[in-house]
Amino acid sequence: MSKKGLIIVLSAPSGAGKTTLCDLLIKKSKNVKGSVSGTTRSPRLGEVNGKDYYFVSVKKFRKMISRGDFIEWARVHSYFYGTPRKYLERVINSGKDIALDIDVQGGLKIKRLYPNAVLIFIMAPSMKTVERRLRSRKQDTRSEIRRRLADARKEMNSLPFYDYLVINDKLDKALKEIKNILCCEHSKIRNREIPRFL
Repeated sequence: MSKKGLIIVLSAPSGAGKTTLCDLLIKKSKNVKGSVSGTTRSPRLGEVNGKDYYFVSVKKFRKMISRGDFIEWARVHSYFYGTPRKYLERVINSGKDIALDIDVQGGLKIKRLYPNAVLIFIMAPSMKTVERRLRSRKQDTRSEIRRRLADARKEMNSLPFYDYLVINDKLDKALKEIKNILCCEHSKIRNREIPRFL
C-alpha cells in the first residue's frame, strides 16, 4: 500500500514571510500542492477569490463550520480562517504533499488530528524586521500593525509545540531549509514504502 503524502504546516507571526515561502514551495516542488483557505476578511489588493482565499461572509462561514467543511478553523485578527477538509484528504491520499499556510491555532489543531503532520515555524530575524516588513507592504493601518506586533509576541509562545524553526532572513536560504526538512521527513521509516526483498 502506498504511503500518504505529508501535511506541511507553515505558521508564523505577521511579517515573517510564511505566505511567500509557502507559495514558492508549492511553485518549485512537483510533489507539493497548496490549499485555499476560507476567510471572512476582505480581499487585499491583487488577491483573487478562489485562488488566494475563498472570501465568504461570516454567516456562510458559520454554516460551513456546522456542516464540518473545515478540518480546522480559527479566529485570527478579528477574522475567521478555515482549511477545507475534502481537498486536504484527497491530496494526501493521492500520495502528494500539501502545504498549509495557517496560524498557530490551526497548526496545533492539525497536529492533534494528524500526529505525523510536519509543523514548521517561520520567524523573521527580529521584531524590528517584522515591523519594517509590515509597514513596507502598506496593507495595514498603524493600529493594525501594533496589534499584529503584539499578536506576534503571543504566537511565539507556541514555538515549543512545532517540529522545526526556520529563520527567514534570506528567502532562498529559508526555502532551501524547508525543502531539506521535507527531504528528511520523507526519509523517515514511517513515511517510506519499504521494498519487499525475496
